[in-house]
Amino acid sequence: MNITIKAEKDESGNGKIIIRDTGIGMTAEELANNLGTLAKSGTSEFLSRAESDTTGNGNLIGAFGLGFYSSFLVADRVDVASLAAKSSKNPQPAQYVFSSEADENSFEIYPDPRGNTLGRGTEITLYLKPDALEYVDTHTIMELVNKHSSFATSFPIYLHTTRTEMVPDEEAESDAKAAEEKLKETPDAETDEDEAVVEEVDDEKETEEKREPKMKPVTVEEWIQLNSQPPIWMRDPKTVTDEEYENFYMATFKDYQKPLAWYHFSGDSGSGVSFRSIIYVPSRLDDSYWQNPLQSVTKDIRLMVKRVFITSDLGEDALPKWANWVKVVVDAEDLPLNVSRETLQSTQFLKQLKGIILKRLLQLLTRISEEDSEKWEKVQETYGNVFKLGAVEDFKNRDKLATLVRFTTNQRNSTSLDEYLENKKQGQSQIFYLADMGKSPSELAKSVFIEKLHARGYEVLLLGDPLDEVFITNIRRWKKIPFQDVAKAGLKFGDEDMDPEEEKEEQERLTEKFKPLIEWLRQEVRAKGAARDVVISNRLVTSSCAIVADESGYTANLEKLISSSHAQANHRHMWEFAKKQKVLEINPRSPLIEGLLKRIEQLPAEEDERDVEAEEELREVATVLVDGALVRSGFAVTDSNEFFTRVDRILRRSLGVSEHAPTDTTVKPAPPVDPELPADADVPEPDEFENGRGKVSWAVEEIDEFGNVVKDVPVEQKRHDEL
Repeated sequence: MNITIKAEKDESGNGKIIIRDTGIGMTAEELANNLGTLAKSGTSEFLSRAESDTTGNGNLIGAFGLGFYSSFLVADRVDVASLAAKSSKNPQPAQYVFSSEADENSFEIYPDPRGNTLGRGTEITLYLKPDALEYVDTHTIMELVNKHSSFATSFPIYLHTTRTEMVPDEEAESDAKAAEEKLKETPDAETDEDEAVVEEVDDEKETEEKREPKMKPVTVEEWIQLNSQPPIWMRDPKTVTDEEYENFYMATFKDYQKPLAWYHFSGDSGSGVSFRSIIYVPSRLDDSYWQNPLQSVTKDIRLMVKRVFITSDLGEDALPKWANWVKVVVDAEDLPLNVSRETLQSTQFLKQLKGIILKRLLQLLTRISEEDSEKWEKVQETYGNVFKLGAVEDFKNRDKLATLVRFTTNQRNSTSLDEYLENKKQGQSQIFYLADMGKSPSELAKSVFIEKLHARGYEVLLLGDPLDEVFITNIRRWKKIPFQDVAKAGLKFGDEDMDPEEEKEEQERLTEKFKPLIEWLRQEVRAKGAARDVVISNRLVTSSCAIVADESGYTANLEKLISSSHAQANHRHMWEFAKKQKVLEINPRSPLIEGLLKRIEQLPAEEDERDVEAEEELREVATVLVDGALVRSGFAVTDSNEFFTRVDRILRRSLGVSEHAPTDTTVKPAPPVDPELPADADVPEPDEFENGRGKVSWAVEEIDEFGNVVKDVPVEQKRHDEL
């Protein structure tokens, strides 16, 4: 049993499609019963006669009735020739033709005047309408069969195709040889006979080497099988090899790369629909995934019923954005196919299908993370940010997705939130993290914000991806332990209550000691709008100072995120308020801070004895110090021009150059004003993409193995090194 499809087009432009099988055929009575009544389905009758069929090939969805009459959507006339198989009731079957036209309400059945040409089976001829001639194209037929019927039957489906090949022209070759022989028979009379023989042999060899065989185009007809890929989801997973899974994936989803992983399973939806399915994890994400953040269309779920493709559009039951990259084949045993597509989309099975796919996908990913570390690294490289997006969007599966997220820390290259908690210190009641969009983990590890945390052995999550802070903000806590941004004020290690009294007294002593500097700096930073307060730091080890966000303020990373989204335009007052909620923390153990304290203490206390020059010098030093802290903490300086002018003065002073020495500002002036425009200024520019199409041109050149351009050399002059 096989099925063949052949498309033909005559000289007048009329097209027809001939579909033929070698099945059991139909008698004249069966033709009338099965095809003569609109929406008359012979499927149930046929299945009742084939109950003993144990091969699993009795798949007859849409075989009769409404499916047959849909052919008139593209055909003016349909002829069905059929020859039934021999049986005890019909020992001498005859070939009959069922014929009907789209404009008529009747049909006729008559003996085929061609005789018994089929041998056995049925032949359907569709005489296409003028507006349906696209179906004569073999590529169109191939796409339709591959989409809807690649797995619909285990019987082979063949398509008749033609192609043009260039073959040697034997007639032209024989004529050319005859002409050469004729020339040989008329030797030059003045040439010596012995010499002529030698020349003839040499000429013959040279001619055979130079002369290329003449070619001619030949049309080759062949039948190609369209459904050569077997439906491997119908088999027991234990009997399917990895190579078969990979080949099936690449052929079905048109991907040139092998999948990272797959999950082959069967089950019941809970609404009485049993199914078989394979879920694939591709080895790459399409470039369009992050380019279209709002697009959440699932294109690669192949929903089938008894191996017949139904749809890839699950409508409102489509997968969420974070999972719409997954490739899935789902084959259900039964769905209401005799209803409209809208009713199909609202069936209980489709509503359950979304949850089934997500559940199995998460199971697959979890299993990889636990059992195959090498493959899990590839999954993280491709889908790490996808898991963060999913944890933000999918509240129902948030915890499961969060367990799949991995972070780099100051101690490890990759850790999960659960692994982080296993490593937390005694008394630690927060998950420490530092976020700065665009920074690498190695850069974040050098941040002033984690100096003391790192020195004391605390682990800090280093977040450099834009989605990281969005993920943390939405998660807020993990296993009831909150996240702590170490770039904000109020950093607590968790063991403060265990500090000895001497350390607490030392902190109080330092605060009292640096009180003059704190009060002086507080006035300076408030006047410039750089910060609202100055405090003694408990996070700095080697750095002299740092700018941290207050608990109600924005960190540098959050400022970047809000600025890039233009959200501050609608909340200008709140934006300005939050930007000012910064705190300058100073390191009392820094020699620079100690030196600055001494200079402040040396300033005259009385107003009448003020040293204006010393105050200005200190103010300049303090401004450079604060601006440097802003830059190092990830913030922008309040005035970049003043900042670099001030740095310029300090550099001059250190090099012994006069601060007031002028720079030569002589420049060449611009030419005079010329308002004259080109003569064709008002002529509109030509449309490069007229009718939606542009002109494309390209040049191709041949290069050798070293990348050098190969010059165009005649064939006879090329060197041949085959030997």
